Amino acid sequence: MSDPLQISLRVAASGLKAQSTRLRVVAENLANAQSTGSTPDADPYQRKTVSFANVLDRASEASIVQVNDIGVDQTPFQLEYRPGHPAADERGFVKLPNVNMATELADMREANRSYEANLQIIKRTRELLSMTIDLLRSQ
Repeated sequence: MSDPLQISLRVAASGLKAQSTRLRVVAENLANAQSTGSTPDADPYQRKTVSFANVLDRASEASIVQVNDIGVDQTPFQLEYRPGHPAADERGFVKLPNVNMATELADMREANRSYEANLQIIKRTRELLSMTIDLLRSQ
């Protein structure tokens, strides 16, 4: 069995990597929240989603988190009346992305908090490792 402090570092590092991916996807969704297709029959940007999986790391015998899938949200596109827009259909409606700004900001906040929590775990574990080394040196 591996050292518990090393396991905690491995678990926290996997959390950092997963939340970093989540933040990247949220940023991409926010950046494309107003993008439309270039023609009336073209679809606009489709919101991306991230799902996680609990995976056993055989080397450390620890349960870590990994990105399972980056998928697309199947929520219907929003329609907005913009008759002069190049992507407007014959009735004057433009398809807008299925990105909800409030949802994306909530996801960003949650991912940021999870990222910070994992950073704190790494910081505390490093402190414990340092204290252990200092105790061994003093003997």
